[in-house]
Amino acid sequence: MTHGRVNSDMTLEQQGIAGLGSVYYNLVDHDLVQASVCRGEARLLPGGALLATTGKHTGRSPKDKFVVRTPSVEDTIWWENNPPMEPSKFDILHADMLEHMKGKDYYVQDLFAGADPSHRLDVRLVTEYAWHGLFIRHLLRVPEREELDTFTPDFTIINCPSFFADPERHGCRTETVIALNFDKKLILIGGSEYAGENKKSVFTLLNYLMPEKGIMPMHCSANHAPGNPVDTAIFFGLSGTGKTTLSADPSRTLIGDDEHGWSERGTYNFEGGCYAKTISLSPDAEPEIFATTTKFSTVIENMIADPETGELDYEDDSLTANMRCAYPLEFISNASKTGLGGHPKNIIMLTCDAFGVLPPIARLTPAQAMYHFLSGFTSKVAGTERGVTEPEPTFSTCFGAPFTPRRPEVYGKLLQDKIAQHGATCWLVNTGWTGGAYGEGSRMPIQATRALLAAALDGSLAEAQFRKDPNFGFDVPVSVDGVDDGLLDPRETWEDKAAYDAQAKRLLEMFAENFEQYVDHIDDDVRAAAIG
Repeated sequence: MTHGRVNSDMTLEQQGIAGLGSVYYNLVDHDLVQASVCRGEARLLPGGALLATTGKHTGRSPKDKFVVRTPSVEDTIWWENNPPMEPSKFDILHADMLEHMKGKDYYVQDLFAGADPSHRLDVRLVTEYAWHGLFIRHLLRVPEREELDTFTPDFTIINCPSFFADPERHGCRTETVIALNFDKKLILIGGSEYAGENKKSVFTLLNYLMPEKGIMPMHCSANHAPGNPVDTAIFFGLSGTGKTTLSADPSRTLIGDDEHGWSERGTYNFEGGCYAKTISLSPDAEPEIFATTTKFSTVIENMIADPETGELDYEDDSLTANMRCAYPLEFISNASKTGLGGHPKNIIMLTCDAFGVLPPIARLTPAQAMYHFLSGFTSKVAGTERGVTEPEPTFSTCFGAPFTPRRPEVYGKLLQDKIAQHGATCWLVNTGWTGGAYGEGSRMPIQATRALLAAALDGSLAEAQFRKDPNFGFDVPVSVDGVDDGLLDPRETWEDKAAYDAQAKRLLEMFAENFEQYVDHIDDDVRAAAIG
């Protein structure tokens, strides 16, 4: 039985998905909230937010993500980073999943990925859970009603958490599987209730498709000066580095918090919503994001709420440190209505340095920017991926290796060309540790980070006095209004200076060892900028 608004020329049956129970097409927010509660999938909280838990998967499962190895993608996929799946195994997986789905109810959302109509991707999500449908409806862009009449999906994602893969039969690693088939324009997700797999599967698609159009896909947040999209800033960074928090600056217009493209026309948001971490969320430090947790239809993941009052506990990480909320961008008062910006004037690369070595901000030359972009140094923070319980130093190329289907140099060259064409000032910002490594030092004060970013974006930081960092060779400001001068020199924040020097030496060696994989694929100026 079919419910909701569907393009009559593109039902699931016409896509070969038959024998289901009731199929609900393009339900709006309140209908999805009602369905989630009635089906026992989630709990309605005061104000109308929806609280769901995701079982054993409270983060992404990147090791269970596969690309189907077909001739059309053989020479363009970065196979060392994207485990292959044989086409025959995918076909068996697909057939088995469709058989498993028979008789069950499913929710379909037809959505756009990309705020720029000339570059958007039309994506159909078929989800077993109503709350997954609400989640992805928030995170992607919702078509106007009349646009649904002609909607034809470029790609379809089927998410079936109750289906468990057989590694031997299906050619995967565990009972959890995310399989991308570019030829069949199909993604299959099974064995995980974590809604973030939906979002990141779309991002992986865009990361593969957009470079063919000369568009730079970016794991970044973005904002611009009020009324002035020409003054756009982008913030690269992995989860937990502050992309969402730092881009949600009330003094600037938010374009988006996580995924963007840089086209010939400028910056545009891939998404239509935000997916913010809520651990230790504060109404004082992050009032706008905090307020979304009590708004109708916000999806709350893996938080603990009082059984009687429904009051959320922002400090209880007993389920995961990766507790989150998903909400439409319009819930943020200063959000852009168009999702469009200009060519970036400032590029900020966010890193969470668990070594406590890097300064809170540094200015990069274009060659240094390329080096740090390809290096993608940061720390995985607790809960973002399964098994991560405390910060782990890591190199995640392009600040998003799990979503990078092509070789890193493809994206690096795109970024290099766009910086050269349009000009941009590049900054490296450390939101990690100071005064010592993780376990001894403390997190960088967010007030200081905000002050440094404000100075960078308004141009005043460019007029500051800089010193040359003895380890990495980039420029570090000596003094900035509103920031303790001592914080700007990380060595001086350590009580044991010899320990800092040893830690810096260790980090430099890690950078050099990691970068060996790129030296044959980069220009001489980037190679020369590698260290110092």
